[in-house]
Amino acid sequence: KYNIMKLKQTMLALASPFLMNAQEVMSPETLWTLRRISVQGVSPGQNAVLYKTSQTNLETEKNTHQSYLLNAVTSQSIPFDIGEKSVLQWDKNGLYALENGNILLSKDQGKTWTTFYHIGKEAENIRISPDGSKIAFSRAVQLQKVYGREKYADLPKTTAQVYTDLNHRHWDTWADGKYNHIFVVRTNEGVDKAKDLLEGKPFDSPQKPFGGKEDFIFSPDSKHLLFVTKQHSGKEYAQSTNTDIFAYDFASGKTQNLTEGMMGYDTHPMFSPDGNYLAWLSMARDGYEADKNDIYIMNWHSKAKTNLTQNWDDSVTGDTFWANDSKSIFFTAAYRGTKQLFSVNTSKAVKQITKGNFDVNNIFAQNKNTLLVTRNDAFHSPELYSVELKSGKMKQATDVNKDFYQKLSLGHSELKMVKTSDGKEMGVWFHYPPNFDPNKKYPTLLYCQGGPQSALTPYFSLRWNFSLMTANGYIVVAPNRRGMPGWGTKWNEQISQDWGGQPIQDYLSAADFAKTLPYVDGNRMGAVGASYGGYSVLMLAGVHQNRFKTFISHNGLFDMKSWYGTTEELWFANWDLGSSPWENPNSAAYTKFSPSNYIKKWNTPIMIIQGGLDFRVPYEQGQQAFQSARLRNLKAKFLYFPDENHWVLKPQNALVWQREFFEWLKETL
Repeated sequence: KYNIMKLKQTMLALASPFLMNAQEVMSPETLWTLRRISVQGVSPGQNAVLYKTSQTNLETEKNTHQSYLLNAVTSQSIPFDIGEKSVLQWDKNGLYALENGNILLSKDQGKTWTTFYHIGKEAENIRISPDGSKIAFSRAVQLQKVYGREKYADLPKTTAQVYTDLNHRHWDTWADGKYNHIFVVRTNEGVDKAKDLLEGKPFDSPQKPFGGKEDFIFSPDSKHLLFVTKQHSGKEYAQSTNTDIFAYDFASGKTQNLTEGMMGYDTHPMFSPDGNYLAWLSMARDGYEADKNDIYIMNWHSKAKTNLTQNWDDSVTGDTFWANDSKSIFFTAAYRGTKQLFSVNTSKAVKQITKGNFDVNNIFAQNKNTLLVTRNDAFHSPELYSVELKSGKMKQATDVNKDFYQKLSLGHSELKMVKTSDGKEMGVWFHYPPNFDPNKKYPTLLYCQGGPQSALTPYFSLRWNFSLMTANGYIVVAPNRRGMPGWGTKWNEQISQDWGGQPIQDYLSAADFAKTLPYVDGNRMGAVGASYGGYSVLMLAGVHQNRFKTFISHNGLFDMKSWYGTTEELWFANWDLGSSPWENPNSAAYTKFSPSNYIKKWNTPIMIIQGGLDFRVPYEQGQQAFQSARLRNLKAKFLYFPDENHWVLKPQNALVWQREFFEWLKETL
């Protein structure tokens, strides 16, 4: 017994240095308890930034918050206590916040507060004019009766809903007859005097479902309010992307369409610091939601328009920010598999500022020759960084998850160029597990991106998280197939009306290339993805010719004909499929490119995930796929979330998603 005990003690002593240095890997629980950072306000001189962190309690699914004040020059942060107040804006007049329906104002950076205006609890997306004399806000306005109990007063218990036109449901919500409208009121008047700028019109501003304060702004002289809206309702709304920017003149009470004749999305109006120019993002074609996004400017005095990025062969896919001197605009855009920081001047010269295997997303402040931005990569959540404008060098300004990352062993990423079936060069991300050993063979996942024209970069997601997938021992292969921005407009547009064609061949090319690598176990490869990525998985299930051992499709389109008849944003379906199934029933979109037509070739285990509130890809798509798989006697799993939409947003639902995801892979791969 003594000898055995001594042996155990010796072994423990030898092992202890390794145990002390051993690190954990990313888990779903760790992923969901990482702190998330968001900027709440920037000082008028742009040398101080107010930000907060949010952290999820997995038991209660509630978030706790902590606010900080960052010195943008020294990158030092100090706690900033604002209690239950929510910050509205920070300008030359002071720091505005909202609490219990009251707009509060602090002129000493939050030390003391005075009541500025009582606006009530129904007001949303509040903005105060630069001179402090006016307030703009949004509020839902009832314009139509939808519910049976509204139409028939003697039937108060009816649950009926009555519709006579399209756009009766959008994203994850049934229309209730209410529309978002912009209101303006002078601060020397009560809120009951607020003017509805869209009075009686069935239009939304902010735009549904995701629009916010970015949809309306004051001019620097406080004489105008600009707002974005789409002047369509019903079936016209469901088939058009033509939003415009309108200017309301406080003196005359008149409203002018500033982008009349510009037929695509016109969004994100933004004045230059000197007030001489208005900038905004614009797409040219109505109905094409993934058209090239350009930066336009308008001379505010002459109203002359200029397309600054007309000659740049890529699309502005991120944030925009005026330089302090009003001579150039900074923006972020997908570029060669990442999202980088660029600038464009009024002479249309575009310059790339940052480079690296990371994403630059939001731009918040300019302090002389540096910008404050957010940056992340596939293995690190977003943090604030300062960027030297001349060199592009980046310095980390916050580290809100330092305590987590000190304990984690992380993988790494590499972008490889792969030859496609038609002889093109395609960028493919390879994400490797922690402590990767090139002499070993790893099971591998082909990741299929959604969109279908969303950028595939080293992004950091709470669901499709590459750090989490690699932490479970998988290599992740993520191809920038046809349809991805950042590789030129032609590459980006090639997916339209060719969903099941060259893009699917691009996926197969990436998989075949991966199998030539000595560390990829070619006999253990799966394909996973959501939305168009889920569609891709369902298409691959019928054409993969035994390349894959398992599949996971989340909210994937299965039968294109029935999908057209149930999805809500028909402009998307009309553009990407070319036409309706009754106008062109023999179109490749409904025959050659519909996964439902390949069921007889399905021969591989498949997991289907579906959200019950997904109106973009309705529940029946997942149900049809699962039912078909089981009737083919395939091993299958159906993971259904009745209270989730196209995404999975509730923390405990997300944990189930991730646990079932990896359980399926362990069983089948």
